[in-house]
Formats: sequence, structure tokens, C-alpha cells
Amino acid sequence: MKFIDEVSIRVKAGDGGNGCVSFRREKYVPRGGPDGGDGGKGGDIILVADQNLRTLLDLSYKRNYKAKNGQHGQGAQKNGKNGTDLVLPVPPGSMVYDAASNQMLADLVKPGEKFIVARGGKGGRGNSHFKSATNQAPRSAEEGGRGEEREIRIELKLISEVGIVGFPNSGKSTLISRLSAARPKIADYPFTTLAPNLGVVKFGGHRSFVIADMPGLIKGASRGAGLGIQFLRHIERTRILVQLVECTSEDPVGDVKTLEAELGAYDPALLKRPRLIALSKSDLCPGKSQLARKIRALQKKNYQVAVISSITGQGLNELVQWIADKLELGA
Repeated sequence: MKFIDEVSIRVKAGDGGNGCVSFRREKYVPRGGPDGGDGGKGGDIILVADQNLRTLLDLSYKRNYKAKNGQHGQGAQKNGKNGTDLVLPVPPGSMVYDAASNQMLADLVKPGEKFIVARGGKGGRGNSHFKSATNQAPRSAEEGGRGEEREIRIELKLISEVGIVGFPNSGKSTLISRLSAARPKIADYPFTTLAPNLGVVKFGGHRSFVIADMPGLIKGASRGAGLGIQFLRHIERTRILVQLVECTSEDPVGDVKTLEAELGAYDPALLKRPRLIALSKSDLCPGKSQLARKIRALQKKNYQVAVISSITGQGLNELVQWIADKLELGA
């Protein structure tokens, strides 16, 4: 499925139906009073967070969305039917902006959350409402109100508790495929991951957490280099970051600092979250002494370090336990 995390659409709520001008017409009642019914309310346009969606792809196929108009009132006090609401499902984590003012209108985080983005017009009142002592036969009724119309922009920020970040080809997709049921594309070349992947990691019986694998970051990602800037916003909601660095790197400390520089340039708050440095691909490390030296170099900088291999499974249980402990402590 193609990953779409931003769309702009125009929404138009339904117009209210017009009130009716009508008079009672029955045999032996030559001067029946007004009996015009009211128009129906126009349909609303409602956004609802659907837990089965992970992308805004469905909304990208169409530019304009319109709800049904309310029906006009009729004689004999018959009110018009209300227009049907138009419900547009969006993924949890969708942020809704008014395109003209750039004002945020809603942030739909929890599944089932709803937001009326355009309200339908009121139905007009029929002439029966306008009868008075001085006007026994009113020949006017209200027109239905116009439904709201606006252009909106919807941006998706994925909701995950843990974000995996690292350089291209550092093993992020392989890791998420080992920890969860997610099956991202995996290959031995940079930028295999072109969109974030979400996986649910289950542990300790019925407990679980959501983990997200981000496309690889490179130096300058926060300024638009590579693919990183397109997807950095998807780690803004994460509570914990796992920074993957290949254990074969000649300068793991430098790699970590480059990653942190890009994260901090995008949003300094990201660097205040619990972070673990995971030295990946330990099955490819040339020797224990070199690995120990790299671990010591990172620990001297006060980094928490784990050594993992998604191929052999080394350190994966410990990694999951570290994440679980941090989440339970309210990270």
C-alpha cells in the first residue's frame, strides 16, 4: 500500500432545505391556515479516526467532498428530511488544519475520535411559523442556510511508543521484522525503506507496544537531504528512541552525534526522551576486542548501549525488556 501522510481536500457541508409556503386545503375548510413544513438540515462532514487505517491514501484519490443537502419542506406540515452526513475515516494521529489560515482545527489521536469539519446549513422554517394576529396568511418562508465550505489540510503523525532511527541500511527494517509481525521491504542497499513501518511488539503475556521504523537519516536530513525530513514528524509522538548504529562503524560515537544533530535540529525535545544506542549487526563484528572498545567509547559519553543482531537474535530480548521497563516507568 502506498504511504500518503499529507493531503489537501475541499469539503462542503450540505445546504439546509427551504421552508415551504402552503395553506391547508380541505373540503369544507375554505380558509385553512398556513401549513408549510420546515426544510431539513444539511448533512455535516465528519472526520473520524479509524484504527484500521495507517495512511491517508483513500483521501488522496478525490479532491472535493460534499455532504447531502436537506430536503425542502412540504405542505400539510411535512418537514423535509435531513441531509445524510458524510463520514471520512482518517488514521489515528491525523492533524487537521484550515488551509487558508493554517490554524489547527483538530488532532484525532484516539480511535473513534470525531470532528465535524464542516457543519450543514439549518433548514428554513415553513410559513406556519410566521402566522400572527396581524398576518393570518403569511406567504413567505425561510430559505435553508448554506452549509460550511472550506479547504483543509490533513497531516498524519503516526502514533507509536518507540521510534527506530538510524542511517540507511543500518538494520532498522530487519529489526522491526524480528520484533513484530511487520514485514517491511528489506534489501542490502540504502533507502530500501521509503515510508515508516509500524509493528506491534508483544511481550510478557498480554502486554505490547507499538514500534515504528523510520526511513534512514543522513547528514542534513533536517534541512531536506535524503528522505528524512519527509518522515521526521512521525517520531514526534514517540516516547522512546532506539538509535541504530552498525557495529562495524569506524566511529560509532560520531555516527550517534550526527543522528542526534539531525533530531535536535528538527525538534530539540526529541533529545530529551529516553534513548538507547543499539549496535546492530553484531554477527558481522570483526572481533570482541574491537566491539568492547566501541562500547566503552559510547559509555564514556554517557550513552546507554545494547549490542544486537537481528539475524542471530542476540540482545533482542534485552532490548524489548529495556523498552518495556522505560514505558512502565512512564517514559
